[in-house]
Amino acid sequence: MRHARRRIVRRGARIAAVGGLLLGGLMVTQALASEPSGAQTPFSTGTSAVTASQTGSQLVSRLGTSRTAGSWLASDGKPVVAVTDRAAADAVTAAGARAKMVRHSMDQLKSATKTLSSAPRVAGTAWSVDYRTNQVVVQADRTVSASDWSRMTELAHGIGDFVRMGRTQGRFTTRAAGAQPIFSTSGRCSAGFNVTNGQGQFILTAGHCGPGGTLWFSDNTGRTQLGRTVTSEFPGDGDFSLIRYENGQATPGENVVAIGGGRGVRITAAGDPVVGEKVFRSGSTSGLHDGEVTALNATVNYPEGSVTGLIQTTVCAEPGDSGGPLFSEGIALGVTSGGSGDCQAGGTTFFQPVTRAMAALGVQLTEQGQAPGGASAGASTAPAPSVSASQGAAIAPGSAAPGAVQEVGATGTADGLLSRLTDPRNVGPGLLVIAGSLVALVATRYIRSEQERNAYRRAYSGTWG
Repeated sequence: MRHARRRIVRRGARIAAVGGLLLGGLMVTQALASEPSGAQTPFSTGTSAVTASQTGSQLVSRLGTSRTAGSWLASDGKPVVAVTDRAAADAVTAAGARAKMVRHSMDQLKSATKTLSSAPRVAGTAWSVDYRTNQVVVQADRTVSASDWSRMTELAHGIGDFVRMGRTQGRFTTRAAGAQPIFSTSGRCSAGFNVTNGQGQFILTAGHCGPGGTLWFSDNTGRTQLGRTVTSEFPGDGDFSLIRYENGQATPGENVVAIGGGRGVRITAAGDPVVGEKVFRSGSTSGLHDGEVTALNATVNYPEGSVTGLIQTTVCAEPGDSGGPLFSEGIALGVTSGGSGDCQAGGTTFFQPVTRAMAALGVQLTEQGQAPGGASAGASTAPAPSVSASQGAAIAPGSAAPGAVQEVGATGTADGLLSRLTDPRNVGPGLLVIAGSLVALVATRYIRSEQERNAYRRAYSGTWG
């Protein structure tokens, strides 16, 4: 009976060890498959988006707004330029872009938006130029009355048939209620990007979060003072503000935007988005989400007043995400202003362009360098939202690759170690399982051999000399 039990135990140990080898091999295979050699993260540069957007904007600038009507990225990543004549189309094609003939020039489209802006303001409405359809799109949320909607519709018809009217679900509201949450007596917002004027360090965030003089804390208990708002723009020509750090210095991780799970995306420059570009937004309420830029220079009529020059996207956001960073390919693009909908049903979100805000404030991203196309390079704060969208593969901390995903926060802690061990892209755990299984197999074989030698000795010890 004892020998039978030993055989069962040995057989079970061998089966477990072989299973461990198979499991470890599978873990290593999956890790290698999820992060192939030379692969880029969804946030990294090296794709054609930046180059393509530059090609489109350069062609629009060269041909002029009377012969063009904007540019965007097609689904295959190729730049498309809307043109109004055949000669302009030939010039676009010769430059390697794709031309689309349209009826209305950008001058005509901007004239329409100017007419809309000159009319009495209706809270709950927004408009922007849709480059791809060559139309001005006017939206109204559920708070707009039937009479106001009828008046705006009549105004749109007077402008021309290229003005498209439409209703949207929810309400156009600011998102104050942030990635890294920052707190004041009036509510909570998000830190956007770290900026500097050469003398002090500041947080660039949304203007509607608080007027000048607002005191901010890094926790909701009010024990740790973060800084104070020194200037703010909202409503009007933008939605941005500066918070001066209490100690005059930026916090650690200033060139990384946290995306949750102990990881952050390295930001190396500030730039302007292009219609059709895939972008990412991070906020402390709803975490990380992605979407697409649908329009530029949008006007939104919030209950507090009108804001112009905003980026319109399909990225969702919720109250508490205000001021959070918008980025793509390691480029800082904007800070969250407001919108409609939520991250369950989806919605429309508007962002303050960082380049316009920094130009108006006389600041630049910290650790500024020179970005492709002349955009200012720099770094961002490290907000820490919960993760709710796909993330890029982790790389070694300290990498300077723009858009690279790396570990952020305290390294070497138990939480950081656990996060790395449970990361399916890490080959380490699989190798550990394989090594442990091999040790178990060798140990099982050795124990069996030793047991058999001992049994032989006991049986024949009387005959040994």
